[in-house]
Amino acid sequence: MSIASKPPFRADQVGSLLRPQRLLEKRDAWRQGNISSQELKEIEDQEISKVIDFQQEIGLKAITDGEFRRDYWHLDFICAFDGIELNEETYGHAFSGGGTVSTFKVAGKIGNNNGFMREHIGFVLNKTKEVAKFCIPAPGMTFLRSGRSGIDRDIYPDLDEFWEDVIRAYSNEVQELYKLGCRYLQFDDVSFAYLCDTNFREGILERGDNPDELIKIFGNAISRCVAEKPSDMVITTHMCRGNFQSTWMTSGGYEPVAEIMFDNLDTDGFFMEYDSDRAGGFEPLRFANKNQTIILGLVSSKIPTIETKDEIKRRIEEAEKYIPIENLCLSPQCGFSSTHHGNNLSIDDQRKKLELVVEVADEVWGGS
Repeated sequence: MSIASKPPFRADQVGSLLRPQRLLEKRDAWRQGNISSQELKEIEDQEISKVIDFQQEIGLKAITDGEFRRDYWHLDFICAFDGIELNEETYGHAFSGGGTVSTFKVAGKIGNNNGFMREHIGFVLNKTKEVAKFCIPAPGMTFLRSGRSGIDRDIYPDLDEFWEDVIRAYSNEVQELYKLGCRYLQFDDVSFAYLCDTNFREGILERGDNPDELIKIFGNAISRCVAEKPSDMVITTHMCRGNFQSTWMTSGGYEPVAEIMFDNLDTDGFFMEYDSDRAGGFEPLRFANKNQTIILGLVSSKIPTIETKDEIKRRIEEAEKYIPIENLCLSPQCGFSSTHHGNNLSIDDQRKKLELVVEVADEVWGGS
């Protein structure tokens, strides 16, 4: 069995990693005005350098900054667009533990004149000998949570114009990241997995949107954003059912979305959450075509319990019934710290789980 010489790798990861206590304390000090932005950056640089070394040491080929400079996987990036502002209101659909999420609103014409997060990937590119991976929220995340009500009608009376501006902003970002040297980009998109949930779909219908049409809209938006990407740039999509301090937001197998998603989403790989019964079975993978790679998220980033190699290999064999093993890779089901809070496991647990991914991939495919 051949190893994957370019992303996505047989042993891959989603992106975010648990923040070390030192960094958490310094970010709190910065928020309170006790240290400067430059002092915080120096600490971030030090801790990111350490976590890059850690990833390389255990054999990962896709290297991230752990998202150490962010508070949230999505808000930091989206709210940096011109025209988008953080909203004081929280999103009504709560996590399993009762937690809620801040929302944002479109209050002006959307543009991409900031690009402040590009320096994040630039730092990793300068520090790693492996492939630097960068993750950004997908374009559909600008619409999923609030829908039409989150977009000023005076600014965008026509949603087609809204989507054109969103796609233009994202397409520009893809090109700018490439110019910096980024060759592995991931769109984080919870919409596809959320729209597997019956209750969530009902909420979407109640606000006046068609869930199946949204899947097409979100998928086509990503495909248009990557349509002009250079041939040596790999872009994947990651989907999950919520990841906040080890809690989740939705449940349901991929059957309601799989066929539409695989037909409308033109990316190089799909990171799919498969760590619990809430994700359903592997049957929906039958809709993937021969050119699509599925990265099975079989290792949980939510709990400290370490999965066994036999358990993971058995599940890979189950997935093989629906898609050739050559089209499969392995990763944790989500990041370990989608927000600065982190999930409820230790940094040592995180290490063991990532080492497990690398070891199983080596045994199944002959290399990571």
